[in-house]
Amino acid sequence: MKNLFNFRKSSMTRAVYNSEYAHFASRQTLNYVYGELSSHKHGLSEREVERRKRKYGDNVVVHEQRTNPMKLFASAFINPFIGVLTILVVISFILDVVLAEPGEQDWTTIIIISTMVVFSAILRFVQELKAGRSSDALLKMVKNTCYVVRTNARNGEIPVEELVPGDIVVLSAGDMIPADMRIVKAKDFFVSQSSLTGESEGIEKRPECNTSEGSVVDLDNLVFMGSTVISGTAQGIVYATGNQTYLGSIAKSIAGHRAETAFDKGITKVSLLLIRFMLIMVPFVFMVNGFTKGDWLEAFIFAVSVAVGLTPEMLPMIVTANLAKGAVKMSKKKVIVKDLNAIQNFGAMNILCTDKTGTLTRDKVVLVKYINADGSEDSTRRILRHAFFNSYFSTGLKNLMDKAIVEHVNERGKPLDVVIGDYKKIDEIPFDFNRRRMSVVLEGKDGKRQIITKGAVEEMIRICSHCELDGKVIPMTGNMITMAMNIVHEMNSQGMRVLAVAHKSYLDKAGEFGVTDEDDMVLIGYLAFLDPPKESAGEAIRLLHEAGVEVKVLSGDNAAVVSTIAEQVGIDTTHWTVGDDFDKMSDEDKRVTVRECSIFAKLTPHQKTEIIALLQEQDNTVGFLGDGINDAAALRQSDIGISVDTAVDIAKESADIILLEKDLMVLEQGVLAGRETFGNIIKYVKMTASSNFGNMFSVLTASAFLPFLPMLSIHLLIQNLLYDISQTAIPFDKMDKEFLLKPRRWDSSDIARFMIFIGPISSIFDIATYLLMWYVFGCQSPEAQTLFQSGWFIEGLLSQTLIVHMIRTRRIPFIQSNAAWPLMLMTFAIMAIGIAIPFTSFGSYIGLMPLPLSYFPWLIAILLSYCVLTQGIKMWYIRKFGKWL
Repeated sequence: MKNLFNFRKSSMTRAVYNSEYAHFASRQTLNYVYGELSSHKHGLSEREVERRKRKYGDNVVVHEQRTNPMKLFASAFINPFIGVLTILVVISFILDVVLAEPGEQDWTTIIIISTMVVFSAILRFVQELKAGRSSDALLKMVKNTCYVVRTNARNGEIPVEELVPGDIVVLSAGDMIPADMRIVKAKDFFVSQSSLTGESEGIEKRPECNTSEGSVVDLDNLVFMGSTVISGTAQGIVYATGNQTYLGSIAKSIAGHRAETAFDKGITKVSLLLIRFMLIMVPFVFMVNGFTKGDWLEAFIFAVSVAVGLTPEMLPMIVTANLAKGAVKMSKKKVIVKDLNAIQNFGAMNILCTDKTGTLTRDKVVLVKYINADGSEDSTRRILRHAFFNSYFSTGLKNLMDKAIVEHVNERGKPLDVVIGDYKKIDEIPFDFNRRRMSVVLEGKDGKRQIITKGAVEEMIRICSHCELDGKVIPMTGNMITMAMNIVHEMNSQGMRVLAVAHKSYLDKAGEFGVTDEDDMVLIGYLAFLDPPKESAGEAIRLLHEAGVEVKVLSGDNAAVVSTIAEQVGIDTTHWTVGDDFDKMSDEDKRVTVRECSIFAKLTPHQKTEIIALLQEQDNTVGFLGDGINDAAALRQSDIGISVDTAVDIAKESADIILLEKDLMVLEQGVLAGRETFGNIIKYVKMTASSNFGNMFSVLTASAFLPFLPMLSIHLLIQNLLYDISQTAIPFDKMDKEFLLKPRRWDSSDIARFMIFIGPISSIFDIATYLLMWYVFGCQSPEAQTLFQSGWFIEGLLSQTLIVHMIRTRRIPFIQSNAAWPLMLMTFAIMAIGIAIPFTSFGSYIGLMPLPLSYFPWLIAILLSYCVLTQGIKMWYIRKFGKWL
């Protein structure tokens, strides 16, 4: 008979998942599986774990690993702009080398364009490599763990990558399945396999297999890496890790298929727009110069140089560098970015939906009351004892209130711990978010069995037919329900969260217990918990509001508690609704409600997702901050999913951004960092689009009216190379405070409008320079073209570089707003180099000449006039359209 290890060995050599192996593992008895994996119910020894780590490696799927540096370097050359430049290199090689006469071959153009290609690609490669390594380093700060059973008392939480085949893993609600496993035992165990199959419905998994046909994911007793536990508890034995898992086999097909955001689409649209400009411009320049100058070869070479100048080859590098720098900056604010492209959405967010627990409150729940069903004090601690048994014996999802109950008992001595020895657990009915309660079945020394249940008050009252008053059990009448709700409401209005406790005694059932057994219960009392608001919450809400982010509370808690906490931290509680009422509304009423309400209480996970979707339909960029299993769907639906390092695994996996501190102050700082990153990207995009649009008019005018070329092709290439170098400092720039105060979204229409209004300004002063060189300095014939070209070379480079400072702020540059020192240093250094080149031997070599000193006062006047007119147009543009960047 084939064994599991033989199947593992064969699966390692296959590119697809070994489904025969999975079916085999499913059909065998548990004892056989234990034996073949050389494991047992107490788990593996540490020595055996280390041996298997060396054999099987880390439990990591290949798509989670970074691209090989060599592949990354090669991919840096793959973008439309580099493609255009490469074509131009080939054309130049044919014209200047292959077709040239011996001794007249000229490599200059080829060298310069190749330098630009390599320079752009290397910068992009370095930035993407740094971004990848930074992202890896940041993600290592966020750990997913699982509970493993091992011999030598080594049970406990370990990082999921340390799992090996044969490990015994304990699973409960909220866990991510960390490897492919055979179920050993389970209790009401339901998992979601939507990440593997796309089906959102929960599937029950059990130790025995009742289905042997169909896909491996349909097998009853197997669970697979990447699935999530919805409810219940289970133990499983790992039979496949890393790339040998089902998820590992499909990793390549699911990697890299992130949906395009508005930002991605906008960058693509601008890129294609600039390429279209170039494709229209180049033939036109070629034809104009060919007909007016008569030298078609020279006209073609000049047109090729114009094409190079109109190609924004630095765009991919600028985008990557800004995102990478933004991620690092945000990490210093204790915000970890899992996906660099999420940064733009973070800055664009105008609505933040959040649960109240731990974000508005201190995330430190304290048990402050335990009272009888009539509201009287529990002097015998009977209510506390039942609640403690329920929390202590639960092996499923333990929430903050379970921990508060256990801590309350531990802080007051251990009399209840002693009583634990008198009881043994028979069964449990785990918590889920539909029932919102959980139960344990206990048996005392006297053989009496009872079920103890605690949960949300409304759900508990539904399953209680009786209540206990003054030691007597009486029917749960309408008056009793009213009294119960009044007691609870009074505590809720004081900001307390309330759970009800019920029990049912003298059970004679012998088999397994389930949800149907939670009926005909006796309500015995209540537990009241306090989770006070954070001191920083009110200030954080105010700062987010000032930054244009509206905060809405989406909570599963009741309206009285949520409203009390929200009011204490400054959230408007005028308009609120609860989940049941929301479900009854028409579609139009729901749209109005999500727009007007700030407080949503008693929500199910589905209702949270629906509210976010409705807000998105109204052109909002919605963020969601959540940390529970019930938040996973909402995190995926939102434009920017935000979770915390202490969240359940599925919440962290679903999020785009992880907060290392569960604090809205941290979030506000991250939002501002995201906006700054977006601002620096949009600067380059608008600069490039407007500059290229203006250059189009300048070159067309010069080509049409001058008897010689306004600049040689080599001049255009060097000018463009120097300009590109000056732009590499943009990621280090800062944004004006007013830019950071509003959410920023990609707006393609604004970029087109900006290009049309701002681009031609530079053409006015280019033409002014033409007139200066033509009339003042007498450059009216081909013999004087070198002086003309030198004059426009300097003016063109300086105006193009100076525009960085004009566009980067809506204020007056150098007076009201200064660029960061790296950008200042780089741009002024390039301007100085540009002025110096005509006075050097290199300048003479490329066909430039020193300019007379009388040129420079005119240059200063032209540049100052350019700045003044640009500032005036800028002020008009802002008044007209209400925005600049």
